[in-house]
Amino acid sequence: MKRIIMSASDRLNKGRTVLKRTAIFVLCVVVAACAAAVINSNKEGFVEYIGAQKKIFVTGKAERVISLKSLEDRDNLFAIGPVEGLDGEITIFNSKPYISKVRGNDYEVDHTLDYGAFFLVWSEQSEWKNVSIPNSVKSYPELQKFVKEQAAMHGIEDGKPFPFQITGTPAEVKWHINVDRTGGKTITKELFAKSKAGYVVRNEPVDIIGFYSENHPGVFISQYAPAIKPNSGMKNAIHIHVVSRSSKATGHIDDITLGEGMTLRLPKL
Repeated sequence: MKRIIMSASDRLNKGRTVLKRTAIFVLCVVVAACAAAVINSNKEGFVEYIGAQKKIFVTGKAERVISLKSLEDRDNLFAIGPVEGLDGEITIFNSKPYISKVRGNDYEVDHTLDYGAFFLVWSEQSEWKNVSIPNSVKSYPELQKFVKEQAAMHGIEDGKPFPFQITGTPAEVKWHINVDRTGGKTITKELFAKSKAGYVVRNEPVDIIGFYSENHPGVFISQYAPAIKPNSGMKNAIHIHVVSRSSKATGHIDDITLGEGMTLRLPKL
């Protein structure tokens, strides 16, 4: 039997081929994993979403359900949600990420997609219709009612979730960033409520991205909003995040007092 003796050069080339094939395989696995997260999302109306806020009270954990990297090639992307592990807030405004995280006695904002979310809602919307907000609309509940009324007037299908924007200069915005204060314990509603750092901005020009739905409480709409009194008979139907145009402020809005001359933007049909 004839023995085939490989030269050092042949062995090196063979080794490179094996490494190359291994690298390609690993890359394919990573890409497939990212794609799977998006494929498993739910699509309704104008929006997509994955995960659910209420799940953390079942599992006691705020585990990643999607990598933001899986959305990096999407244009006209608007998205909001919490960072996995209760470690920040995710706001993507027109494809630019604003990831706010509490660090020490302050907070910082990252503009990369190197994060995961334990739930996320998003929409790709390139065209919007501007609607002037009357100066009589001031509070969070009044804003929620106005958004609903204007959506109906502009032909957005009743019962379907949709994104909206608010632009202008509010008199005041109370907002928060999630920060893990559970001490490693199982997440409960009480610990979840405690794991927030609150902030206030006044008279700053802002962009606000929000999502409206009356059918997704505990999913991407919080079942509780500080601005809506428990005995008012009104249920929360909006999830809104702020991005300031004049400071680094960005996060989840708990309450808002609108200023004069603000604008609502609805998806253009």
